[in-house]
Amino acid sequence: MDEAALGVFLSAAVGLLGSPGPAIAALIAVGRARGLVGGLPYFFGLQLGLATAAGMTAAGQLSLLAAFPSALREMTIAATVYLIYLAYRIASSPVGETAKAGNGAHASPAAGFLLGVTNPKAYLAFASLLASYTLIKGSAQQDTFTKWFLLVAVMIVVDVVWLYVGVSLRRLILSPNRERALNVTLGLTVLIAAGLAFV
Repeated sequence: MDEAALGVFLSAAVGLLGSPGPAIAALIAVGRARGLVGGLPYFFGLQLGLATAAGMTAAGQLSLLAAFPSALREMTIAATVYLIYLAYRIASSPVGETAKAGNGAHASPAAGFLLGVTNPKAYLAFASLLASYTLIKGSAQQDTFTKWFLLVAVMIVVDVVWLYVGVSLRRLILSPNRERALNVTLGLTVLIAAGLAFV
């Protein structure tokens, strides 16, 4: 394995996959709303969706999607509709004592998987990373699998960090008005991230 290429690949992967986007905004919001334990089902669903998207990209499905723009457009619409719903649920989440009961409909594994597998930003990042570096010369199949494995590992690490950022926000002691303002801000963050990723 080319160690220099590995270092550059991992650095690029952390930069691209760890930069704010719809999935990270959603993770922060879910961590804030549900806590670490409550946010884990969403986290695992998201990781499965992203791993699937990375696998599809590695298998050349991105070029297939590009050949059928309607499929990519429908995926983008599905992700956008979900993110609008998620932003609304976050912004309207209960505050004060009622918030402790929580409403986890937006934090299900299925919701996380949907966002992961339909996230155009993720597909573009995967395609860029998979095509730009050669880690193992002489075996394209092994090189691709190794890069897929590393991408999944990087995603898990950076997403755990962002989920914990949301959990840390949960620990803040705020008045109901400030808590409502924080919920609205997190909801708007999801919408802004979605808008930037899907334009």
